[in-house]
Amino acid sequence: MLNYLIRRVLVAVPTLFGITVVTFVIINLAPGDPARFQAQSIMDPRVSVKVYEELRKYYELDKPIHVRFAKWVGRLAVLDFGESMSTDRLPVTQKIKERLWPTMSLAILSMVLSLVLAIPIGIYAAARQNQLFDTISGTLLYALYSVPSYVMAVPLILFVGIRWNLLPFQGMTSDGYESMSGGEKAVDLVKHYVLITFCFSYGAWAYYSRFVRQNMLEVLRQDYIRTARAKGLTELSVIGRHAFRNTLIPVLTLLGLLLPDIIGGSVILEVMFNWPGLGRLFFDSMLSRDYPTIMALSFITAVLVLLGTLLADLSYALADPRVSYE
Repeated sequence: MLNYLIRRVLVAVPTLFGITVVTFVIINLAPGDPARFQAQSIMDPRVSVKVYEELRKYYELDKPIHVRFAKWVGRLAVLDFGESMSTDRLPVTQKIKERLWPTMSLAILSMVLSLVLAIPIGIYAAARQNQLFDTISGTLLYALYSVPSYVMAVPLILFVGIRWNLLPFQGMTSDGYESMSGGEKAVDLVKHYVLITFCFSYGAWAYYSRFVRQNMLEVLRQDYIRTARAKGLTELSVIGRHAFRNTLIPVLTLLGLLLPDIIGGSVILEVMFNWPGLGRLFFDSMLSRDYPTIMALSFITAVLVLLGTLLADLSYALADPRVSYE
């Protein structure tokens, strides 16, 4: 197992380096200039040009791209993402820390909710193949999966949030949150989480339900399942003790990518719901051409993807003792 971990880490290092090279080049070659973005608000043209030149020197944008990349990698080696190029000029690490919990809490909640709903629905639908529950759930889940999350968010905001005024749809907390009691704060947070969490999770919930169902059907056709039934085991024991564990193995393949996928897809939804997370920070950074923040968020997402795939591979051994990495 240790040798396998070492090999994966050795492969991950050049992979991360390649991702950072491609991302850095694309960002710096894209149209736009953070110095010009900040200087364009100055009405006096002469002052604007002077400020623009000074900002380019301050941000080292006047230097060749390979020099700037080398300096960025040097800072990255000590986990320093540099200073933001936005008007606040805060350290990128500080900006990410401020936005980390809103996105991570949303991602974890969405992932847990998706699996808690998807696994029992998929198993029950497989056990009741072609019956009423399987037909109805399959139709509804396929319909849900076919609707993009940002499309689903529009009617939810319009009707649930605005027209019916049932749930808040802007931000993470309400005005006056700090003056609320502990119970009121908890209720307020739950209300703000409902709509955006549903939009984040229903796609994964629908997909994983059908994925679990299909894999469960394949497992239930195996010879050892027929043998278990022939021994007189109850259907609950056959499914719970024998079939489900083998169904779980292919599910782990996708599970490792679920968390980074949720985080990576948070940009549009966080903007629509005005959620103060990493997705909104990435969107704002793109608009202002904040290169250090964009690079830091891209690097973190790449790390999460590689880490997710590694954890999925390692979890195979826990689900199936036949799997060995020696």
